[in-house]
Amino acid sequence: MRAWLQTAAVVLVTVILTRFIPFSAFFRNVDTLVHELGHALAALLLKGQVNHIYLYANQSGVTYTSYAESWMSIPISLAGYTGAALFALLLFWLYARKNERAGLYLVTALAAIGLALFVRNGYGMLWCAGFAVITGVIGAMAPQWLRHGYYLLIAFICLVESILSPFVILSLSITSPGAAGDAANLSRATILPGFIWALLFVAFALVCARFSVSLLFKRGFRDRVAAGGEANGNLRL
Repeated sequence: MRAWLQTAAVVLVTVILTRFIPFSAFFRNVDTLVHELGHALAALLLKGQVNHIYLYANQSGVTYTSYAESWMSIPISLAGYTGAALFALLLFWLYARKNERAGLYLVTALAAIGLALFVRNGYGMLWCAGFAVITGVIGAMAPQWLRHGYYLLIAFICLVESILSPFVILSLSITSPGAAGDAANLSRATILPGFIWALLFVAFALVCARFSVSLLFKRGFRDRVAAGGEANGNLRL
């Protein structure tokens, strides 16, 4: 119970804080990109095709795919929200291992791959290019305190958005079932209603968030300077 209360507290505080950070809407598209790339990866693994991805300024996105068998729509539809939740968990795992630079390079690579291969609308292409440049420069050249803070910003935004988005779909599955995105697609492809699929998305995201927060507290928000550390007193990240 304590772990779940910690998770709820971290998520609530992060939701509030990220809404007050300047340009936070720009960074929230990271989760959208990961979500859409999850669909794309699933389609490619099933030997389907990814026609294109569109990303929008309101943090929504869409992936257009083609595949041979109708059942393939199920794993492709599942891959978006589950992939985003697992990616947030991966970022906190890298954080616990003090490997923020690798995480920033990974996010940069995803944006670059999206730009090169899949994203084809104007806003989405500009966003991928801008985000890849900013993140790549910070990962390679920024001082440790800035790299550390920027990484936590990205990780927390991915965590929060991976939770909030399934709740939005859950609400839509009740009020407007046909507009419930992946849950609606899964409902059409299976015997389960979209509401059930949305609940599963929410449950999976919360479990991943629970482990993410555990990894966060395992390391803490910053390290103590160990004996024999840097002479100038800078924190080692």
